[in-house]
Amino acid sequence: MVDDTWLTEIAQAAGREVRGAPVELLGDYLMMLAEAAITGRKPHSSEIDAVGMLGRRAAELGVSAGSAVQLYLAAARRVWGGLPMVVRSRDSGAVRAAAEAVLHVVDAAVASLVEGYTEARRQMVRWEETLRHEFIEDLLRGDADVGRLVERAEPFGLDMARPHQVALAAPTGRLEDAESAVSSLEHAVVRRVGDRDVLVAAKDGLIVVVAPADADMPSPPGARSPVKLGDFMFAELGQSRRGRPWRVSVGRPYPGSYGIPRSYEEAREGLTMAVRLHLDTPVVCAEQLLIYRVLLRDQPAITDLVLSVLGELVRARGGAEPLLDTLNAYFATGSVVTETARRLHLSVRAVTYRLDRIRTLTGYDPTDPEQRFTIQTAALGAKLLGWPKHDRDEPR
Repeated sequence: MVDDTWLTEIAQAAGREVRGAPVELLGDYLMMLAEAAITGRKPHSSEIDAVGMLGRRAAELGVSAGSAVQLYLAAARRVWGGLPMVVRSRDSGAVRAAAEAVLHVVDAAVASLVEGYTEARRQMVRWEETLRHEFIEDLLRGDADVGRLVERAEPFGLDMARPHQVALAAPTGRLEDAESAVSSLEHAVVRRVGDRDVLVAAKDGLIVVVAPADADMPSPPGARSPVKLGDFMFAELGQSRRGRPWRVSVGRPYPGSYGIPRSYEEAREGLTMAVRLHLDTPVVCAEQLLIYRVLLRDQPAITDLVLSVLGELVRARGGAEPLLDTLNAYFATGSVVTETARRLHLSVRAVTYRLDRIRTLTGYDPTDPEQRFTIQTAALGAKLLGWPKHDRDEPR
């Protein structure tokens, strides 16, 4: 019979040696070691399974796998060192057999400990990811219980009392490895601003970043001013090994729990408008698109304007699109015909002919300052509605 007092002293000594690993994680492990050394008894499968449960317990307590294994090895070393005090005489063959029996217990127990620990960590990660996904869905949707949402935000480091803004990153093609892209961007953000009050996730094929309103990235070497969140995201995503063209849209900052879904909707709207308007800039801010939001606010009115002013362009040879492209380029260049021709890869004469054709078909002269506002507004509306390629009553 093994002296329990001796094993208790060994457990306490091992616990002191490996700080941060409570001795309760040893369970009956020391008794198995002592009995193996003295009697040669191999542990039952149920005893090894019990060690696996202790590995799960270590994961739940937040003990590192390394510390748990060190505790088991330290305890085994101390048991073996104390055996001569318990077993008075051994021949070399018996000592060898005892050593083999002890090593067998150590090997089986540590393997079961690590397996139980690993499985528990997997389950915890899956559970945390589920909670994270549900939290992000509720946070961005904006219709969850506010009090409960604030409580759920705390583990993720979000202070809901601060104004936040939402930035979205959309790949130009299919995002094949969303997890890798999110992880890379999250590490970059944490490295620059820390892990508090910033949330990075994937949703509906987009990368979502929720950040405080003042989350300017620290200036890189040689830069004169801090880098804005959208520019930082675009630069970091472009450096990935699977780098592809990205478009980033940033909503305006708003306070409170309802401010985040509002900023999120602005960022989503920004991505949609950037595609409709064929914007060249890869980073779009909500402030830049306010005029387009005003136009779309009364969609029946803007639809009526587009059809009334530009409807006759569909009668032109080649359709309305070439003439609309000419109008948009003409207004984008400040009504400079030569620059318009250069952008469209046309001759100045061809551009002049198209402007004359537009005036003839619509009755509005793009070169006349008094009529320019009406036809330019109609041209912007056509872009927003996707006219004439798409149904004239529904925006793209």
